[in-house]
Amino acid sequence: MARSRAVPPLPPLPSRSPVEVPDVTVEVPAVVPPGPDAVADLPTGELPGAEVPEAGMPETEKPVGGHGRAGRDLRAAIGVGLALVAVIIGSLVVRREAFVGLVVVAILIGVVELTRALQAGSFRAPQVPLLVGAVAMLVLAWSRGPTGLVTGFLVTVLAVLLWRLGDGPAGYLHDAATGVFVALYVPLLAGFAVLLVVPDDGVARVLTFIATVAASDIGGYAAGVLFGRHAMAPSISPKKSWEGMAGSVLVCVAVGVALFTLTFHEPWWGGALFGVAIAVSATIGDLGESLIKRDLGIKDMGNLLPGHGGLMDRLDSLLPSAAVAYLLLSLFAPV
Repeated sequence: MARSRAVPPLPPLPSRSPVEVPDVTVEVPAVVPPGPDAVADLPTGELPGAEVPEAGMPETEKPVGGHGRAGRDLRAAIGVGLALVAVIIGSLVVRREAFVGLVVVAILIGVVELTRALQAGSFRAPQVPLLVGAVAMLVLAWSRGPTGLVTGFLVTVLAVLLWRLGDGPAGYLHDAATGVFVALYVPLLAGFAVLLVVPDDGVARVLTFIATVAASDIGGYAAGVLFGRHAMAPSISPKKSWEGMAGSVLVCVAVGVALFTLTFHEPWWGGALFGVAIAVSATIGDLGESLIKRDLGIKDMGNLLPGHGGLMDRLDSLLPSAAVAYLLLSLFAPV
């Protein structure tokens, strides 16, 4: 019978200090179902309420408080601006018909620029009837006055509607409405500049209109750079401020009062009202085109003018202001 052997006891383990294990709390993120208010649905870096630059807009544009650089060649812009003013004044000095011809050329270029820019958003306006109609509107404004301008516009609209029929029903309302918009925005408003030059003192009327619009640009730019802190429409034009708007109004009023009293010998208050109205219309025109460019995702309407962009980028404040100038001059300084 086998004898059992005693197993020797194991040596005691060396004593060690107890190890403290810190409490670790692991948070499991809750699963948020997709929805319009969920942050998980937003692209990287985009938070609710944050302003994201739109496609095609330069990253250098910053809120007015930062006075960001405009991204343009300032010397070229000034040089081109002075050249444009010289061409306009030269046409008025030579002959009033020369000014009408200059307006016709500028508007034809503007129509081409705008229709091409609108194609970026799949807005296809019939270009041929718009170009022919633009010439007809401006020539009729010179020869037949307001009645001729309105008649030319209505005929142009009809031509746009009929011309678009040739491309079939797909997108007809879309394209036809775009063509009517172009006809109204560019040649119809430009026709009021032609109506300004028709009277015997038409040269003075056109110069008053252009000088006041230029005063709006200069006053707004200077006041915006020096004092601009409160953005007027940050989602449309980040650098346009309420302080700049105040500067536009002040300078326009000063120019309007001086021109009304010295040129037309009319009461000063008429010039003051004229200046305020032109400052407002010029600003609305500038913001309106900025809104169109934002919607289309482009920076400029073209690249014809160094430092400015396209010709439409210079006509934006002039077009609505031409209609305002014609109406107010007819009221406060009748022929």
